Amino acid sequence: MAGTPPAQATGRPTIKAVAAAAGVSTAAVSQAVNGTGRISEATRRRVLEAAAELGWSPSASASALRRARTRTIALVVRRPTDVLGADPHFSELITGLEGELAPRGYGLLLHLVAGIAQENALYERLVAEGRIDGAVLTDARADDPRPHLLRDLGLPAVLLGAPDSASAVPGVGLGRQDAGVREAVAHLLELGHRRLAYVAGPAELVHTQLRRAAFEDALAGAGLSPVAIRHTDFTEQAAVAVTEELLALPDRPTALVFPNDSMAVCGIGTAQRRGLRVPEDVSVVGYDNLPLGRWLHPRLTTVDQQVQRVGAAAARALLHRCGEDVPPPVLDGRPSLVVRESTGPLPAGF
Repeated sequence: MAGTPPAQATGRPTIKAVAAAAGVSTAAVSQAVNGTGRISEATRRRVLEAAAELGWSPSASASALRRARTRTIALVVRRPTDVLGADPHFSELITGLEGELAPRGYGLLLHLVAGIAQENALYERLVAEGRIDGAVLTDARADDPRPHLLRDLGLPAVLLGAPDSASAVPGVGLGRQDAGVREAVAHLLELGHRRLAYVAGPAELVHTQLRRAAFEDALAGAGLSPVAIRHTDFTEQAAVAVTEELLALPDRPTALVFPNDSMAVCGIGTAQRRGLRVPEDVSVVGYDNLPLGRWLHPRLTTVDQQVQRVGAAAARALLHRCGEDVPPPVLDGRPSLVVRESTGPLPAGF
């Protein structure tokens, strides 16, 4: 067979060798021999031919392991370790997930990955090795390939965010992403601000797109345009750099809206280092309503999206897909603004 690797000198042929010979992933090999997933008949035949030529077959113990329930749920986060450590958002999310999983005997398997190829390969490996019963997907993206991959792998999953109607796995919404941003803009306009800037997350994220559109639309409704909109990642360095840039503009904004609380805290510190007072000289709004915002000086005005409750709802939805008898997920309300001391009236002279 073309592409078949040389026979192994010692030991039993492996599933990786079959995958290489057939030109597919190890997960596809597992699906072909177990009759799971949604692979084409042509691919299935190619895998079985490669397995026969190599003399490979899944061991009985391995097959039993794949059929057994692991009571383990994967949470794969595409973030650098330093970003994850600096952003309490994911600790809040994990708290919500664990609050529902642990009492039912489920564990959470956390992986950090650098990119989409690494993330997809990880799902394939975890499924092929029979290590997880389901997965929670974060950071919904435009044209996101992950739901289709997990559907084809036969792995129960839920997607946090705002998936489109064609998503291959059910979504657990984070509430109307536009609602909190619109409240923030209305609050700043009521305080007299007319020069607003928005710091947005990566452009491919669904929630980034929804929030940016809401920000621009809310200002347009008042006959205004943003002073600036900047897309950036979620690192502290990016928050500092973009704040420095915005506050150095000739027509500098009098109010800054950030995509999360951690970046907003960096923004406040950067403004203060430039000799600006918050909120007397510039107002700052965050997003998430994390505990750190309550202990900052000044305390942070932010949008509350109930991150722990989102995690709990995602866990319940996934447990239901895994066949567990659990109450349906409940996410009442919507993201709403929590007004504190980091926002104030328009500074004199503007």
